[in-house]
Amino acid sequence: MTTFLARMMGSGTPRALPGEGVPVSLPGQARPIGQWAFAGVVVASLGGPLALAALYGPSIAGGAASSAGLAMVAAAVAFCFALAIWLGYARHVSSSGGLYAFTEAAVGPRVALAQAGLWALSYLLYLVYTTAQVVYDTLPAVLPGEVRYQSLLEVAIPVVLAGVMIAGRRAALLVIGLLAAGQLALAAALSGVTLANVSTPAGSFGASAPAGSLAIASGQTALLYICGSLPFFLGGELGGNLRQAFRTTRRGLLGAYLATVVVIIAAVAPLAADPALTQGEIPGMAVAERFVGHGFAVTVGIGVAASVAGVMLVEYLALSRLTSAVTAWPLRRVIIGIGVIMVVAAPVLLINPDRIYDALLTPSEFALWLSELVTFAVYPRFVARHGGRMLPARVLAAGASALAVYGLWVTIQTSSIGSS
Repeated sequence: MTTFLARMMGSGTPRALPGEGVPVSLPGQARPIGQWAFAGVVVASLGGPLALAALYGPSIAGGAASSAGLAMVAAAVAFCFALAIWLGYARHVSSSGGLYAFTEAAVGPRVALAQAGLWALSYLLYLVYTTAQVVYDTLPAVLPGEVRYQSLLEVAIPVVLAGVMIAGRRAALLVIGLLAAGQLALAAALSGVTLANVSTPAGSFGASAPAGSLAIASGQTALLYICGSLPFFLGGELGGNLRQAFRTTRRGLLGAYLATVVVIIAAVAPLAADPALTQGEIPGMAVAERFVGHGFAVTVGIGVAASVAGVMLVEYLALSRLTSAVTAWPLRRVIIGIGVIMVVAAPVLLINPDRIYDALLTPSEFALWLSELVTFAVYPRFVARHGGRMLPARVLAAGASALAVYGLWVTIQTSSIGSS
C-alpha cells in the first residue's frame, strides 16, 4: 500500500464578529468548552504528537539525518506563518465555520463556499480512507498477528469513532483529551529515552546535510502540522465574548504547538548520531526496543495508531461543525450522517484497501492544500478591512501560501510517482 508517509516523501451561521465584546454563538444550548478541553483538542490535532515524534518526523528527517535537529526546528518555524494567519483571523472571527468563516470575512460568501467545499471534501475522504492506513500499514508493524483481524478492524474502527461522536460532545472531548494526554506523555517518554541514550551531536542543528535534502525534510515536516487548523471550528463553542474566545484559542494553540515541537525535536535531533534508527517502519519503536524493551516498543506503536485515531476524531468534530454552520442543518443529524458515511464505506474498502486508499489520498490532499491556500491568500484583504498593517499581512500570506503551494506540488509529484 502507498501510505501517507510514502506519498509525502517520494450550528449557528458563521459570521465575522465586528469587534471585541460581541458574544460568540453556541450551537444549541451546549455549555462552553473549557480551556483544558480545548487544549486537548489542539494537542490531538497537531499530527498528533506521538505519530510525529515516533513515525513521521524521524522517517522524513532520515533524508537529511545529519541535520535532523535543524530540519525539525526549521519546520516548526516555517509553520509559524500559518499559525500567525489563523490567529490573526481568530482575533476578529470566532465561529463554528472555522476557516470558512475566516474566508467569508475576507472576501465574502462565494469564495468562502468554494473554500468550504474543498475543505469538507478533503476531510470527509480522510475519514473514509485513514482507517485503512491504520489497519494495513501501522498496526502490522506493531502487532504482526493483527493481520488475522484486519477485516474486522477495518469495519470496527469507524463504528467506534462514530459511536464516540454520537454519544455527545462531552464523551467526544473526554476521549480526545485522554488520547491527547496519553500520546503527549508517551512522546515525552520516548524523547527522554532518546536523549538519555543517544548523544545529540552539535551537527544535528547545523547545515551538514545537503541543502536540497534539508529543505525537503523541513518542508515536508512543516506540512504535517496543517491539521492545527481544526480547533478553530470550535470557535462557536468557547463561550463569553470575542476577547475571551480569542484568549482561549491563543493559549491552547500556542501552548500545544510549543509542547509538540519540543517533544518532536527532542525525539528526532539525537538520531543524527545513529541514522539507522530512522529507517525502521516505525522509528520510535526501534528506539524503544533497543534502549528499553519490547513492551515499551509495542506501547509506542499502539500509541502511534491511537494518535492517528485521535486526529480522525478531531476532524470528525470539525467537519460536523462546518457542515452545520454552512447548511444550518441540526448538528446532531450531521454527526449521525457523517458516522453513517464512515460505517457504510468501511466494508467497501475491504474490496481492495490498497487501491481505494491510493485513489482517495491524492484528491483529499489536493483539496486540502487548495482550500488552505485560499484562506492564506485572502488574508491581506481581511487585514485591510480591519484597518491593520498591510506589509506584515502580505509577508505572512506569502509565507503561508508558499507552504500550501509546496503541499500541492508534493501531492502532484507523489501522485505521478505512485501511478508510474
